Amino acid sequence: MTTVPEVGYAVSDDINIAYQVFGEGPAQIVMTPGFTSHLDLLWTLPSFVGFAEHLSSFARVVIFDKRGTGLSDPTSGATAFEKRIDDIEAVMDAVGFESATLIGVSEGGPLSALFAATHPERVDRLVLYGTFARGSQIPPELFAAFEDAVEHWGEGRTSALFSAKEGDSALRKRIAGMFERASASPGMARALIESIKAMDITPALDTLAMPTLVLRRQDDPFASKLWSEEMAKRIPNARLVAVPGSEHLPWFGDSTALVDEIEQFVAGHKTTHSLGRTLATILFTDIVDSTGHAARLGDAAWRPLLQRHNAVIRQELSAFRGREVKTTGDGFLATFDVPARAINAARSMIDSVRELSLEMRAGVHTGECEIFEDGDVGGLAVHIAARIGAMAGTGELLVSSTVKELVVGSRIGFQEAGVTQLKGVPGEWRLYRVNGEAGMDVFDVTDQRRELRHGDRLSLFLARRAPNLIRSLAGAGN
Repeated sequence: MTTVPEVGYAVSDDINIAYQVFGEGPAQIVMTPGFTSHLDLLWTLPSFVGFAEHLSSFARVVIFDKRGTGLSDPTSGATAFEKRIDDIEAVMDAVGFESATLIGVSEGGPLSALFAATHPERVDRLVLYGTFARGSQIPPELFAAFEDAVEHWGEGRTSALFSAKEGDSALRKRIAGMFERASASPGMARALIESIKAMDITPALDTLAMPTLVLRRQDDPFASKLWSEEMAKRIPNARLVAVPGSEHLPWFGDSTALVDEIEQFVAGHKTTHSLGRTLATILFTDIVDSTGHAARLGDAAWRPLLQRHNAVIRQELSAFRGREVKTTGDGFLATFDVPARAINAARSMIDSVRELSLEMRAGVHTGECEIFEDGDVGGLAVHIAARIGAMAGTGELLVSSTVKELVVGSRIGFQEAGVTQLKGVPGEWRLYRVNGEAGMDVFDVTDQRRELRHGDRLSLFLARRAPNLIRSLAGAGN
């Protein structure tokens, strides 16, 4: 997401309700904000942008400013719940959502729960984050702190109510003060506090039939775990989850674990997150004409042959200290710490699978990769290696000029394979074909082979170069 979404307006009871839509994911989400909000200012917060991008990876999301707050029309005071429920319906109608998952944040939780109770046909799932069912649950001292913040509205005193952090309190107070002034007038803030005191949706909780996730942060300075526990206990199909954190607003602090739970609940899976970037050598392998082999042999014969191929590749990866990332059906994606090992591993693989009456092609490139939690790798370097591998011929190993330059001084020989454009990759790329004559002596060309015991090296050499002799010797021994 590179641009701030446009603001639209839905009309509800002659009141204009400001909303934004972002994301292209398959799920549909309507997020009801907390105490006050301001759509334009939210996008000035890098933490909110990251939060929104995570949501947008699996959903089309609608957020809105409640009537009387933010960019929506002002009102003379707090509005009855039934009118605010109509606002949610008006926004859903405006964006064409027949039904959606509702996410109620803080004070938006009771409103979302009541909408779900009165419009169950329009709510697929319900997420209640850091919220409560009735105003009487909130301690008097917390209301007193809110009232004090309103008496000094615009000074940012709400920041202390919603965060346990102190190190950047001055900056946070300035930002909170700006949001306070922009999102509501002091009179509207007072009216909202009074409406919260009188609010009680407890009877509606028993009627909620849709799957519900009651979500909170473990050290939320505002929302008590007792509130969440009571809601989860009262809602028939609810699950209570607490994630680490000491921020009340969901986009502050580490929002990853929080949105992961929402994604699991809504989409049935969690996003795999990057652990950072690292320099690696990437190897792609591929069986030549695997489809033709499968057609000629039939599934019953092809499957065990493919399994033997996979076992051979894994044996070579282990010998050359490569790391299997994943299989690609009839090939492998692997990484190595140095390019020479990747080259020698690939050449040994090509020789080994030939003994299975299979031919292989391979491509190698070195570049910066993104490493993910599940061990997968990504980034442009991976795409480049894949494109190079796809251009290799039967029994051929192609490498990028980057790889060739990195192994200068080795006994690996190269032939120019031309300059080409790689699909989806900018610029032109000079490729090199690894020669079959040089650098392949199993005894002395690679550090990792030298580390094998002499007997192991001899067995490996004989198994590769003289399988018939091995069989003859085995027969003579018997």
